[in-house]
Amino acid sequence: MSLTIESVERVPLAENGSGVIHVAGTRVTLDTVAEAFHEGATAEEIVQQYPSLMLADVYSVLGYLLRHQAEVAAYLETRAAQRKTTRRENEERFNPQGVRARLLARRA
Repeated sequence: MSLTIESVERVPLAENGSGVIHVAGTRVTLDTVAEAFHEGATAEEIVQQYPSLMLADVYSVLGYLLRHQAEVAAYLETRAAQRKTTRRENEERFNPQGVRARLLARRA
């Protein structure tokens, strides 16, 4: 029996129309996997938390994160800025102050 070693294996990442990178075939973002990993989660723990992921894919993504740290860090910074802008815009449109009181008033 002979083991075939592939020199290049595709990293299971895909970009959606909004520029957000997901683990291919799932809705789990690269941001999510990177954050879990940086918080100390193992590949197995990440798969337990996000069952739509395959263990082999998580290991591939983690390898990519480790090999391309500068590029991934820049992408994650951009995504953080986008989230901050979106949150600010949403809070301007929908004032979060008093939401609980307004909801309880509707219920009454």
